[in-house]
Amino acid sequence: MEMPLILLLTAALIATQVYWHRRLARQEACSRGEGDALRQRLGETETRARAEQHALLNSMVDGVLWLDAKGCIRLANDACAGLLGLGGEFAGRPLIEAVRSHELASLVERLAREPVVRGFELKLPGAEERWIAVNAAALRDGDEESGGLILVFHDLTRLKQLERTRQEFVANVSHELRTPLSLIQGFAESLLGGAKDDPALNEKFLRIIDRNAQRLALLTEDLLTISELEAGRSQLKIEPVDLRSLVGEVFEEFQPQAAAKQVELESDLAPVVVSADRGRLHQVLSNLIDNGIKYGRVGGVVRVGADSAAADELEVRVADDGPGLPPEALNRVFERFYRVDKARSREEGGTGLGLSIVKHIVQAHGGRVWVESAPGRGATFKFLLPRAPMPAGGPG
Repeated sequence: MEMPLILLLTAALIATQVYWHRRLARQEACSRGEGDALRQRLGETETRARAEQHALLNSMVDGVLWLDAKGCIRLANDACAGLLGLGGEFAGRPLIEAVRSHELASLVERLAREPVVRGFELKLPGAEERWIAVNAAALRDGDEESGGLILVFHDLTRLKQLERTRQEFVANVSHELRTPLSLIQGFAESLLGGAKDDPALNEKFLRIIDRNAQRLALLTEDLLTISELEAGRSQLKIEPVDLRSLVGEVFEEFQPQAAAKQVELESDLAPVVVSADRGRLHQVLSNLIDNGIKYGRVGGVVRVGADSAAADELEVRVADDGPGLPPEALNRVFERFYRVDKARSREEGGTGLGLSIVKHIVQAHGGRVWVESAPGRGATFKFLLPRAPMPAGGPG
């Protein structure tokens, strides 16, 4: 199996630099009697070659590190310095002193026994999690003397984060599906086992099955929605939307749910028109108002308002006066399946995807969404939307 192309290229560059250095030394040794002109020309040639090599190495996304035979740093490109956190003057320092990683030191030791090491993965020390893949090779010059070691680093941090997100997503979906499926299966077995002959149990069990079937349908619908939004397959139909009228429609739909919890739905919106996909904006408002009712206090208020954020933007807010959010939740509530209070969320019947859907819809409109909250002071969700010109005669 061939050595990775980037490793070959880097080794060739360094070998070229070694060649020019040794050629200059030999020429200087044999040409001292020929004057300074030849030495100057050779020096200029080597300087140009070194500058070109450094420019090429520093343009690479992957990190490149060249160690001498004693394990000291001879060269590191900008990407390598950033990945390994090399600061100050690192040339000539032992690698283990510059980078406190015993795994990296063990890799260097392996190269004394193996000419090439490919696909070596390690986690770098530090406050932030960083993963890298290393391809390494021992260099030999024409006299079979050690030319040191070349290591090429590829940043795996983003891939690791995506893989962890995928695993968490699969685990969360499995967990969310397992509970309603288990209940449906259990009560169906009870009915088949004889409970169907008891009218009281019959109706009770069927209602539980129906409720959990609706929960599965809602979860499936939300999963399809967020999949379309994340993949960019959801096409927005942008049009002028009367925001006050749309909020009134959503309030009407949620009035029974709000009344059951004695929650007042209030709006202080002035007549305003935004440029949006009406159906998707309805979904955003529905999710935020639903959250306000579910997680606000009994007898509380959910209030919708808006302010001008800029000449062409509107900042919409949905606020409740419930228990609020802890500080650590403010940056995580828009993550898929994140729940501040897992037990209460499942009791209220949420899928854990509503706020993530809100985030993706708002971003698809070119806006952003955030939350302002503190324990005991309620939560206010805010998002930006582009304004549309007010039609003649006001909103239709």
